[in-house]
Formats: sequence, C-alpha cells, structure tokens
Amino acid sequence: MKEITAYTNKKVLVLGLAKSGVNAAKLLHHLGAFVTVNDFKGFDENPEAQELLESGIKVVTGGHPVELLDEDFELLVKNPGIMYNNPMVERAIERNIPIVTEVELAYQVAESTIVGITGTNGKTTTTTMVAEILNENSTDKKAYVAGNIGTPASIVAQAATANDVIVMELSSFQLMGIQTFRPKIGVITNLYEAHIDYHGTREEYVAAKWRLTENQTSEDYLVLNWDQQELRELSQTAKAQIIPFSRTQKLEKGAYCLNNHIYYDGDFIMDASDILLPGTHNLENALAAIGVCRLLGQSIENIQAVLKRFSGVKHRTQFVKEWNGRKFYNDSKATNTLATKNALKGFSEPVVLLAGGLDRGNDFDDLIPSMKQVKAAVLFGETAGKMAAMAKQAGVEQVKVVQNVEAAVPVAYDLSAAGDVILLSPACASWDQYRSFEVRGDLFIEAVNHLAEN
Repeated sequence: MKEITAYTNKKVLVLGLAKSGVNAAKLLHHLGAFVTVNDFKGFDENPEAQELLESGIKVVTGGHPVELLDEDFELLVKNPGIMYNNPMVERAIERNIPIVTEVELAYQVAESTIVGITGTNGKTTTTTMVAEILNENSTDKKAYVAGNIGTPASIVAQAATANDVIVMELSSFQLMGIQTFRPKIGVITNLYEAHIDYHGTREEYVAAKWRLTENQTSEDYLVLNWDQQELRELSQTAKAQIIPFSRTQKLEKGAYCLNNHIYYDGDFIMDASDILLPGTHNLENALAAIGVCRLLGQSIENIQAVLKRFSGVKHRTQFVKEWNGRKFYNDSKATNTLATKNALKGFSEPVVLLAGGLDRGNDFDDLIPSMKQVKAAVLFGETAGKMAAMAKQAGVEQVKVVQNVEAAVPVAYDLSAAGDVILLSPACASWDQYRSFEVRGDLFIEAVNHLAEN
C-alpha cells in the first residue's frame, strides 16, 4: 500500500459505519487524519463504534446532528447507502465539503492494477469470473475481489501488492463518490433502469455509472456491451480504448459469439455451450470476463478451464445439484421480474419455478412472455396470490401455493420429472419472510439437500 501524506492532520468525518465506514475510518486514522465517525445507531448497541473509540477515533452516535459539521471538516466519507438528500450530506454540500466514498480512498493507496466492474445486472458474476480466471494456475500474483461484492476495497488495497490485481464490483452509489478513481480496465456489463428512488432519474443513474470511466485515459481500457445501443453511443465520449463484447454480432476486435463459437480478437476461445453457467445473460458476463482476462494476458486454456466448471455465484442462478434427473438452481438474488426473466431465458428444459415474496404493489404480467417453458409454479409469500393469477394467465399447467420456500422444494419435486429444472427465482424481495435473499437461498439449498438425503 502507498503510504500517502494527503490526510496527515486533516479533519475527516466518516458518515455511516457498516463495513465500508469502519474500514475507511481505520485507514484514515492510520494515514494520520483526525477522524470523527458518525453513525445513526446508538453507542451501546454499536460494537463497531465502540471498537473505533478504543482505537482513539472520535465517535458520535445515536443520530446525525447537522451541527457536527460546524467543526470545519475538510472531507466527508459517506456510506454509499446514505442518500444525498440526507440533511448531513446537504449541509456538507452547502459548505463545499468534498464528499467521497470508501472506494476513492482505496484507489488512492492501492499499488495494484485495478479492474472496475459496474452495470445494472451481472456485476457480481462477472467480477467473480474475472478473479477466478486470473487466479487459475497463478503462482506469483493474486487477483483479489473487493468493493460492492462484500470485502471493502480499503481492506484489499492495503493487502494487495503492485504485482496483484484488485477486481472491484462498483455500484452507482459508490461511483457517485469518486474524485481521482481510475481503473486500468473498466467494465460496464449493461444498463437498465434501476435505483430511481436514489438517483431521481434514469439519466442521473446512467451518469453515475459512466463515472467509472471519467478519469481514464488512452492508456486504459473500457469493456462495453456492444449489444446495447446506449453504450455504443456513450462510448464516443470515452477517452479509454474501447473493448466491445457481443453475443449477437461478429466484431473486428473484442469478444463475441458466432454460431456457438466464442472469439476474442479473432482467436477461437471456446464453444459457448461448454460454459457451465446457463443463460444468455451469463454468456454476456463470460464475454466481458474474457475481454478483461485477455487484456491482462491470461491464457485461453485457463479461461476455458474456469468457464467449464464455474457454477455461479451463490444465490445467482447457482447450480446446487442434480438428483434423480432433476437439476436444482438457486437464484434467490432475483428480487425483481427482470432478473427472473433472465434466469428463465437460460433454460431450454421444462422448468418448475419457485417464486414469491414481498409485495411492493406491482403485478407480474411482464413475466408472462417468459413463462412458456414453465410447466409448474410453486408460490409463497405475500405475492403468492398475484403470482398464481399471473401463472394461470400464462398457461402454466399446475400452480401450487405453499407456506414458504422450505415447503416449496418437496412440492416442486413432486410436480417434476426427470430432465426438468427446479428453479428458485422469486422475482420478489425476501423481507416478508426472511431477513435477506441469502437466508432464503440458504434455506432452499438445505431443503434440496434434505430431499436428496431422504
């Protein structure tokens, strides 16, 4: 890690703890800043704040008092989830206090090559694919996964050496808080409408994503989904070298799929059908990953080896097991209809779909065109009734409503036959019954394993 002096004796406020805030505070303290952390949670039930106080960092908890900003802070490091209409953030803007997120700090101290990956869908899968391919048969360097995927970038930036690569998954929330952040390779997997409650408009959301490339130069690379016209048009404003990928058209450079064959810069890489992870969306993720890894000099043999065995990131069209001729997939991360449509497009076999969850007031009619190969639906949660009506309208032969995902698994098995796919892809958030989509997915896996053992 670079031992920079930019924060020596500088007054910095870290707003919001969680993992990124805690580690940003620790890093700034190590770099010699006078750090104050402010978290909404009370001190007695806030072990992170207690730990920081013991290490000599000033702690203010139990609310966000705007008068705290009267202390002449020179920088505010904001938790990405805190919106810009928060009174503390608005006051900081009024006072012209620079606002950054933790990934900016990580970039400033990192010695490693940085790959920054963003997009509406596919970020986590692509990030994980890239790291696994780069680590295949590697003995002298390591690819680290960091950012929005779970491990704060500021932790990884301190551990990684100049010989290593940091593969960062980056959200639009994180990218809004950068100043100098400049990835050697940037990736935008796709752009759809999302997080309008945070950004206000689709245009602002896209602008936040595009900040990924704002500091790149002609010495850097930007890997883009060439099947999206919006990204093709935006590419004209980039200074980085554009590396396109496409699953629908032959390209002069970059990664593309033609007649089931995948190529990069004209070199044959592998057959698309040899990629273990199903779905056209995962083919796009693989093409993006191939682009990054070939730019970094990874061999075709290592790319093939990883993509032939990569079974998916947990809870994202994750292959669980095959039992009695049925293949079970956990796609609990599918918390909206777009994600479920993408999952369903990935299968040509008959599907028994497990779905349902938190009712946010929407209907599910946009799923109907994607339900053609769904032979049965097992539904649960607050939206079970709405989804049952949609499934019947879509012509699904058998529709069952059960109490929860655990009960859905044996019912789905009874409705299936050898050769079928049993897919958990809820199209809804989990919070009506489960603390998180991870808990929901873990219970699905447990139920599948229990079924197979009995």
